[in-house]
Amino acid sequence: MSASVSVRRDGGAPPRRVHRAWIVAGVTFLVLLASAAFRSSLGVLLVPIEEDLGWSRTDTSLAVSVNLIVYGVAAPFAAAILERAGVRRTAIVALALIAAGCLVTVVMVEPWPLWVAWGIVIGLGTGAVALVFGAIVVNRWFAERRGLVLGIIGAAWATGQLVFLPLLAAAAEAWGWRAASLLIAVWCAVLVPLVALVLRDRPADVGLLPYGAVEAPEQEDTPPSARAAVARAVVVLRAAAPTRPFLLLAGTFFICGWTTNGIISSHFVPAAHDHGMSATVAAGLLAVVGVFDIVGTIGSGWLTDRFEPRVLLAVYYGLRGTALLAVPALLGTEVEPPILVVVALFGLDWVATVPPTVILCQAAFGPERGGIVFGWVFAAHMVGAGAAAAVSGAMRSASGSYTSAWLLAGALAVAAAAASTVLPRVRGRAVAPTA
Repeated sequence: MSASVSVRRDGGAPPRRVHRAWIVAGVTFLVLLASAAFRSSLGVLLVPIEEDLGWSRTDTSLAVSVNLIVYGVAAPFAAAILERAGVRRTAIVALALIAAGCLVTVVMVEPWPLWVAWGIVIGLGTGAVALVFGAIVVNRWFAERRGLVLGIIGAAWATGQLVFLPLLAAAAEAWGWRAASLLIAVWCAVLVPLVALVLRDRPADVGLLPYGAVEAPEQEDTPPSARAAVARAVVVLRAAAPTRPFLLLAGTFFICGWTTNGIISSHFVPAAHDHGMSATVAAGLLAVVGVFDIVGTIGSGWLTDRFEPRVLLAVYYGLRGTALLAVPALLGTEVEPPILVVVALFGLDWVATVPPTVILCQAAFGPERGGIVFGWVFAAHMVGAGAAAAVSGAMRSASGSYTSAWLLAGALAVAAAAASTVLPRVRGRAVAPTA
């Protein structure tokens, strides 16, 4: 491990200290965990809210769909705005928005506050501290082991599934869904002082180089205003959008969102409920997804530092498609070994797609613009998730079953696996020229 080194005057061995980049990464992980806590609550709270307030699946699915879309679309603008506002202030405002949105739902009696609180307020908050936020922090604070750290930070979702899903499901069952919302609000509030104390925009702000760097990296000028920051995000999109790497990355990540947040996070628990499985047991299965995702995401970061990213993406999407196609035949009232295998596959490649995708964005568009480009790619991911949440809910309402939704998602994942094979190669962190 690289470390900040100080020289002792007595001639003894200099003490080795943990580079501050690792502490910053740890706090970033906790911030993303707050977003993951809310993401984990969606599937668990849909049925309790519907039963308590007499709302339809269309009512609740609309709130989820708006949230996912706002969450994704906010990401590229947040990436540009934090260039102006700074990482620390962005994180504090985001945590406050998530907490406020959760508190609003506790007193709602009609569907529209859910659409506003979940959809817009929390959508903006979680979008500001999405994986794009983590990618920018890693870009700035690490010159080496980026893939590994991206994998660790990406595992925040998995840890959220592991920690919060059973906790929120148990709280909703014991004290009602409002208690689960309050738990998320409290977690966000607790993080604010820690973020204020630890996070800084760049290593240079505390007199350090990025982890593993031998010289200070070049920095683009900070936008003079929030409007300029937003304009910069649009300019970067205009430059990137016509290129083949962007179209392929955005397209495959659209499908990634459809096949993860869109259908599994939002509809797995309700689908299991349709088959007679209790919400607590179904939430436990998603917690298993979280366990395997920790392994898969960190492992993917390690692999991304060593192997061709496009090949990894093809394997990940292929495995996911196979698992999704098997779901309709395997869901039942009891947890059998085959569904555990499928859940493990979900976990191993859930956020595993993130490190290869981030590295491809950085390699194609540079370390500074790469973060904003990944923001737009991530926006495509969440638009796909939002579309899947709405379409899957509509399919279930029309047919009384999620079977067609699972089959559609599986087919899309297989298509993404095929598309990944024609992504540009990465050679020495530079994308090979493409037509």
